[in-house]
Amino acid sequence: MKKIVIALDGHSACGKSTLAKFLAKELSYVYIDSGAMYRAVTLYCLNNGIINNDADIKKEDVVESLGRINISFNYNRTSGNSDTFLNGLRVEDEIREMRVSNFVSAISKIKEVREKLVEFQQNLGKNKSVVMDGRDIGTVVFPDAELKLWITAKVDIRAARRYKEYLEGGHEVSLEDVIENVKSRDFNDSNRKESPLVKAEDAIEIDNSFLSKQETFQKAISLVNEKLIS
Repeated sequence: MKKIVIALDGHSACGKSTLAKFLAKELSYVYIDSGAMYRAVTLYCLNNGIINNDADIKKEDVVESLGRINISFNYNRTSGNSDTFLNGLRVEDEIREMRVSNFVSAISKIKEVREKLVEFQQNLGKNKSVVMDGRDIGTVVFPDAELKLWITAKVDIRAARRYKEYLEGGHEVSLEDVIENVKSRDFNDSNRKESPLVKAEDAIEIDNSFLSKQETFQKAISLVNEKLIS
């Protein structure tokens, strides 16, 4: 069967990762969570004093630390998903915490961080049969991807979804803080100098503001099947 690369881009909390995992499972493709990589770098910087609570980030210290950061993904038979490992330790839960969310956009702006992770991502996708989600997958990482999807939803709906995720994960946060975080990340992602979040010209948009996860999946898988038989 024909093998393709599927690139999903969009703002935070729009369901990219959930959709990407559904597609990868359905197609028996490899799922690569690019956002988890940036979160893992951010977590390393937080845990090693490179990022302080006052948001003071020394770019040169971040860049210098990259040689000590190793990110890998291992399949979790229980959850059916790939877990993120940082220097051999599972960090799947820690990287989803608000303290990481508050700084990940700033870390993502750093050119050297993006260059290192983009190279890693491109190597993972050389053999096709890959689904990857992020913010520059269809424009920078895989500009020649056979299928590019732009996933979007209204800000208040995205914030409510992320708030629910935090509560279900046992994290105590306020809805107001989550809304501000989502808005801030939208602005930072779209206005950074390095690989800003933009919709690829050939990307197909799916607005899932009022769609269920299954309805979003059905729209996406129909587009995938069109590519596979074309």
